[in-house]
Amino acid sequence: MKLILALWGADQPALLGPALRLALREVGVFTLQVNLDDSEIPASALRLQTFAQPLSSVVSVWTEGSPDAVVSVLRPYAATLAGWQVEERQPLVPPPVPEGHRADAVAQVAFLRKPAELSYDDWRGHWQGPHTQIAIETQASFGYVQNRVTAKLSVDTPDVDAIVEELFAPEAMSDIHAFYGSNGDQAELDRRLTELMASVAKMGADRDLDVVPTSRYTFSC
Repeated sequence: MKLILALWGADQPALLGPALRLALREVGVFTLQVNLDDSEIPASALRLQTFAQPLSSVVSVWTEGSPDAVVSVLRPYAATLAGWQVEERQPLVPPPVPEGHRADAVAQVAFLRKPAELSYDDWRGHWQGPHTQIAIETQASFGYVQNRVTAKLSVDTPDVDAIVEELFAPEAMSDIHAFYGSNGDQAELDRRLTELMASVAKMGADRDLDVVPTSRYTFSC
């Protein structure tokens, strides 16, 4: 089972520390991923916000235990916490990185919400259907993880329908051609942008969106 938790006002160094991994292991967690909008991410990197407060810390866990137990372990690490159970799909599998080391990438985490005018099946069909290939073909990502939300972990958790993580080269934070893989060709950049934005709009992800640029760390527990 995979759970994703958003932490506001988090103690970021503690999220990377051994005490958290030990506590999570004791409640059945076997893998931990920590995504942080930290000092490695420049202020100029793209951020979009729909949540009431800016988000800078996202924790993912893979567990054989109780979601409530995971929430209880993580709650002291942040001022506010929200969580979702998800179904993971990896159209582009992120490359392996030594445990505890920062991935040589910017990991862009996006929280998607289905627009009211679309049925769930139509929204999901486009997102996990045509849009998946369009996103891969129009961006220079080398890791692409789709997390479809299947349940909220608390009654006060905000409604989110999917959480997407895409990995880009570090230079993509400051070079739009590096982000889209257009090799300095303005016409090709325009073509890719037009195609991607049309697909994004078709599933309503041109609004009500949170985007958090992060450093990515993975650990065994």
